[in-house]
Amino acid sequence: MITNSLYRSAAVWRAPAVLMLLLVLVELGGDVCRAALAYDRAAIAAGEWWRLLTGNFAHLGWYHLFLNELGLLVLVLLCPEPLPAWVWVRRVLLLSLGMTGGLFVFVPDVHGYVGMSGVIHGLFVLGLMPQVLRRDLIALGCLLYLIGKILWELYAGAPVSDEAAIGGRVVVESHLFGTLSAFVYAAIFGSFRGNEARAPGSPSATSGIPR
Repeated sequence: MITNSLYRSAAVWRAPAVLMLLLVLVELGGDVCRAALAYDRAAIAAGEWWRLLTGNFAHLGWYHLFLNELGLLVLVLLCPEPLPAWVWVRRVLLLSLGMTGGLFVFVPDVHGYVGMSGVIHGLFVLGLMPQVLRRDLIALGCLLYLIGKILWELYAGAPVSDEAAIGGRVVVESHLFGTLSAFVYAAIFGSFRGNEARAPGSPSATSGIPR
């Protein structure tokens, strides 16, 4: 957690910083990139399968992007893990496909989607659960808040103010499927037990992430 010094290590920031930069570069492409990359149900059904992945990297605008960049920043502060770049890539890719796959199969009325928030919810689960299992009460509180937030969104919907701010509908189901994808991912790769490869020579590689 932010209560330990690991978040000060450059190793925990490299991969997230590259991801944050990539999201900025996509947004610089404007409407052209957004149209080419967005999750579009009809286009996917017509064979443009890449949109299941790329829709997560496009955003409705700069404020929408800012919120997700802020989410990644908080993620690193609360869940500082010196993971190798390939583990970060695997997490982002599989959570992206799991989330949009859930939308495609189970939410047919969502015809378009852009944004990283569903994936970020899943990344929080992967980062918080190992700390919860080490009896970190701050991590437990954060995880309970995350789950409670998703349940409330599914019951009451996203606040109108949030949708007005980003300029479009908040697809709350993306948060649910991103979270569920994280649990499936962890079951496959042993993320909660700390079995995913960590950067050689990092503090966690020899002694575990400090509580």
